[in-house]
Amino acid sequence: SLQVEREIAILKLIEHPHVLKLHDVYENKKYLYLVLEHVSGGELFDYLVKKGRLTPKEARKFFRQIISALDFCHSHSICHRDLKPENLLLDEKNNIRIADFGMASLQVGDSLLETSCGSPHYACPEVIRGEKYDGRKADAWSCGVILFALLVGALPFDDDNLRNLLEKVKLGVFHMPHFIPPDCQNLLRGMIEVDAGKRLTLEQIQKHTWYLAGKNEPEPEQPVPRKVAIRTLAAAEEIDPDVLESMHSLGCFRDKEKLTKDLLSEEENQEKMIYFLLLDRKERYPSQEDQNLPPRTEIDPPRKRVDSPMLSRHGKRRPERKSMEVLCVTEGGSPVPVRRAIDMATHGQSKSVFSKSLDITNANCSKEESFQSIPVSLLAMMT
Repeated sequence: SLQVEREIAILKLIEHPHVLKLHDVYENKKYLYLVLEHVSGGELFDYLVKKGRLTPKEARKFFRQIISALDFCHSHSICHRDLKPENLLLDEKNNIRIADFGMASLQVGDSLLETSCGSPHYACPEVIRGEKYDGRKADAWSCGVILFALLVGALPFDDDNLRNLLEKVKLGVFHMPHFIPPDCQNLLRGMIEVDAGKRLTLEQIQKHTWYLAGKNEPEPEQPVPRKVAIRTLAAAEEIDPDVLESMHSLGCFRDKEKLTKDLLSEEENQEKMIYFLLLDRKERYPSQEDQNLPPRTEIDPPRKRVDSPMLSRHGKRRPERKSMEVLCVTEGGSPVPVRRAIDMATHGQSKSVFSKSLDITNANCSKEESFQSIPVSLLAMMT
């Protein structure tokens, strides 16, 4: 499906120590197989359920790593759009890896996004209202909700009834526990801010006193700097077919004729920047056929997707990967949970409930498609 192809292209664009790495892609007639980096620590969600609320010091370590990786994504015009503790994994040293870019989108320049996607507990008011929105601002809101969850062991907005939950998010009114340090309360209010224009940007978050506090705490790991030369392409024949197909998958470069024209332009532009980043990635990690494999007995074994020296493999439809989680709604308007709420009273927090969140919708590309994929009962609540 186009959505999975877009996820593959996005993962190729982002190389950061706190983002889950894509190693290889295999496919047969029916499925796509993504070979991803193995991290052994599980989800941040499960860690939080097990430990209860975290100390400000530990919460800040995780938060800095999330913000550092997200800032890198945004600098490459990628918005995640589904940030939540279930999509944040931990490695053996308890460091963060942002995972699941299935709803991520490229946001070029000042353009706005339209698809209502994400999870109700973590989605910002403008997404829930079905308005056009800035994906970077939407990600900043989600990070605010995550930070609150880390410090409190519960969510700022929660309700068993989905309609009530969405109304609470739109109002943006939440209880701030007294044990959160005052400067961190100030940061949370700046991030969980209903007015997207007043909401803190990632740049402002990284300059905030609470973010910068803790002199002896470890800094997030930084990516290896990549200096990619952007040069002029003389003719269409010079354009790499694999990179062109990856760019086409990103969604905002659907018009292949316009994309080719932009790549052949002598001016510097976003298209050329993304093209040469993807080309650089391909040249550093060439994908070749596996050698010395044992004989395969399956009828249709998965085969590695390798770099094509020619155009022959392009134009054929990719098989779908069927692993999307979609929100189900009961007749009464309550969500059918993927993982039921977990009472955390055992950690000394009365009425603290931290529930596994649900996806609003598949991240389809056009507004029309997105509304088709949202259950009718949820649409009624969003209008």
